[in-house]
Amino acid sequence: MKKRHFLGALATAGALPALHAAPANKRGPVLLTVSGAIAKANRKPFDPQLDQMMHKHKVTFDKAWAFDFAALAALPAQTIRPTLEYDAKVHTLQGPLLTEVVKAAGAALQESGKLVLRAVDGYAAVVPVAQARAQRFIVATHLDGEALALGGLGPLWAVYDADRIPEMASKPLAERFGNCPWGLYHIEVQA
Repeated sequence: MKKRHFLGALATAGALPALHAAPANKRGPVLLTVSGAIAKANRKPFDPQLDQMMHKHKVTFDKAWAFDFAALAALPAQTIRPTLEYDAKVHTLQGPLLTEVVKAAGAALQESGKLVLRAVDGYAAVVPVAQARAQRFIVATHLDGEALALGGLGPLWAVYDADRIPEMASKPLAERFGNCPWGLYHIEVQA
């Protein structure tokens, strides 16, 4: 019985720091890193020992901009309602425009530029800036009103409303989202 009280007290004490607000100069866990042709940085350069997933995916950079959930949520959110390939149902997705996210990282986007979108599973898609604008890609943070979960399609998903783009809507569902990595964690801006 004493062991249970001790463990309960320990669990409660461990939860107390989480109940206090983080200091104003601290951010939450980084969900998205933007590197490449950007003008500013708020994180350290790539470190092959500490940035293990990036190292395995052959990502390197001297400067990058890191976004936590709050920074992404502070950008104007867009709502799309595509039919998803996973269950063939219409879902509501919300999040900022992909182009606005990279602009917030200090990128001066050129129509001839490209965005390399990398997912936690190693999948990468190269999306021309002109396509990202025309198809109104978003960095989805929410699916049907709930935050996207790690282990599902999140916590971030680069996606667009394929139902509203005639050349994509005419394709089978399984062929509409090849440029839409879920589990998005890195964007490389190429000028």
